[in-house]
Amino acid sequence: MLTTRLGRTDLMVTRTAFGALPIQRCSEADAVAILRRALEAGVNFYDTARAYSDSEAKIGKAFSPAERQAIVISTKTFAETAAELWEHLHTSLKNLNTDYVDIYQFHNPASVPMPGGAGGLYEAALEAKKQGKIRFIGITNHRIEIAKQAVASGLFDTLQYPFSLLSGPLEFELAEMCRESDTGFIAMKALSGGLLTNAAAAFAFMRQYEHVVPIWGIQRMSELEQFIALEADPPELDAAMLAQIEKECGALQGDFCRGCGYCLPCPAGIEINMAARIYYFITRSPYKNFITPEYQAHMAKVEDCINCGACKSRCPYGLDTPELLKRQYELYKGFVREHDGEI
Repeated sequence: MLTTRLGRTDLMVTRTAFGALPIQRCSEADAVAILRRALEAGVNFYDTARAYSDSEAKIGKAFSPAERQAIVISTKTFAETAAELWEHLHTSLKNLNTDYVDIYQFHNPASVPMPGGAGGLYEAALEAKKQGKIRFIGITNHRIEIAKQAVASGLFDTLQYPFSLLSGPLEFELAEMCRESDTGFIAMKALSGGLLTNAAAAFAFMRQYEHVVPIWGIQRMSELEQFIALEADPPELDAAMLAQIEKECGALQGDFCRGCGYCLPCPAGIEINMAARIYYFITRSPYKNFITPEYQAHMAKVEDCINCGACKSRCPYGLDTPELLKRQYELYKGFVREHDGEI
């Protein structure tokens, strides 16, 4: 598999990297089988988080201590104090069945952790590095200004940020900042939370950026096999592929939900990260499971919105989430009326 240098970490990682958030939705047996197949195919970079329920534990189950040196593991902490960071780190090390983490990332903080900051977070990470429990310090974020501040600070070896063929000038500028500062750029949401359905186009687009490492979120063996096949025979970014990319961008221009889930939980029980982009799913993929009576009842919770504004205040993309939910629900109801007879 093609590898690239992950910034100043000097880690050589496969450019087809494994995003392990989705395996929390798999059985342990299925997750282990998928992870073992990825290793067999040559994937050497696995990204997870303390917040991803049992994702870390499944990675720890899949790989033996003897295989640990052959892989790179990044995980994340949402700690706000030094004490929480140590607690999270010890839990992650136990779950991952290892005595060190290659890249330990601050998980989408509201501000950049800095030396001398409240809670002693950055100092705790430095001490963990000194003790050999982590090798490099990274940060993830969904806010462009926080990401730029983190890169400019020079305090972080890696940045993880959403980057895909739907990205715009601000994201391209951020990618260039990382290249110039030798900050490893880990691209999350390379398929924009599942909205991008043309994996070949997404793959070809990402290959333009030699210093960017996409972590593809994988839940099924078929998804993994698709990326293994793309790695073996990379699609060419020719005129036809560029036309497909332009078509994908055109279908998703304007405000849309990326499905990051930071708006949750909803006090009314609305599954916001699905309901706010449901029309894209039903018009871009097999839709019948999304218009069953059960799912219609699920979507009807949008009508229970109490307009508390919590989702809007937490959205890292500044979306007017309640208004977006209303628009998507009206589109959804229209689609159901047109297609309900086909079930």
